[in-house]
Amino acid sequence: MTSFAVEVEGITKSFGRTQALRGISFAAERGEVLGVLGPNGAGKTTTVNIMSTLLEPDSGRAVIAGHDVVTDPAGVRSKIMLTGQYAALDELLTARENLVMFGRLMGLTKRAAKARAEELLEEFSLAYAADRRVGTFSGGMRRRVDIACGLVVPPEVVFLDEPTTGLDPRSRQGIWDLVKDFRRHGITTILTTQYLEEADVLSDRIIVIDHGTVIAEGTADELKARTGGSYCEIVPLHLRDIPKILKALGPMVPAEYRATLTAESDHITIPAPDGARSLAEALRRLDATRIELVDIALRRPSLDDVFLSLTGRGAVAAVPS
Repeated sequence: MTSFAVEVEGITKSFGRTQALRGISFAAERGEVLGVLGPNGAGKTTTVNIMSTLLEPDSGRAVIAGHDVVTDPAGVRSKIMLTGQYAALDELLTARENLVMFGRLMGLTKRAAKARAEELLEEFSLAYAADRRVGTFSGGMRRRVDIACGLVVPPEVVFLDEPTTGLDPRSRQGIWDLVKDFRRHGITTILTTQYLEEADVLSDRIIVIDHGTVIAEGTADELKARTGGSYCEIVPLHLRDIPKILKALGPMVPAEYRATLTAESDHITIPAPDGARSLAEALRRLDATRIELVDIALRRPSLDDVFLSLTGRGAVAAVPS
């Protein structure tokens, strides 16, 4: 039995003359959280829609929890949960009624569906609002009901397509905690997101999609290592001291780093090939000048840096505060 819960091989998909996917291939192990990063229009949602049987690929193969998405779509749907950017709920029904309805649709008896609904209302801290119409709920509450409905029958694979878009910080943290619970229970999670911090915190591995193809794959640390090593960031109290800092640091500031500085620059960045030792050497040189600093720190590349280096574009979005 394969250790992969998700296997995607050479998937292509076109809409008219637009080629959305150009041979997407990747795999996710059982219990793994796989982050899928990419700018708008990169092909993330199309990929999820194919894996969840909402679209058929033009070519290639996708197997989810042992079931082929083309030859056995019903088998795939029996093993997955899909949550998109917008909650797919009946807003005229209450939270309890939505959960019971989903349970019945999944083949549970009326009694079993009611019992499962009560369990999920408690688990998702929704019991106090169980008999309110979903149409009156906040965005975060709707998202919790939506995910709870997908868990009426525990899935083997969960697809979360930008699940925290538009949520407040508390609701977003609730989704993060849920993803960690999925991992603990051995459920494979495919998480597409525009938030780089989200992918960094939650994902065991990350794939980056751009123009319909996978352009990078690895752990967050492996991807960060591709952009270069650590660097020091130096922020002077007075901007007029930047030339003095450059003189004091001398060859520690390569020509290409000096070339990025402008009249508006408020900090200096230098490579730190020796990590903490590079930082200590910079401090030693600057101490002798008695230049006042606001901050000096050793930093590592972020996923934002990775995204910029891989796609030539900045981060798709920052996590909202």
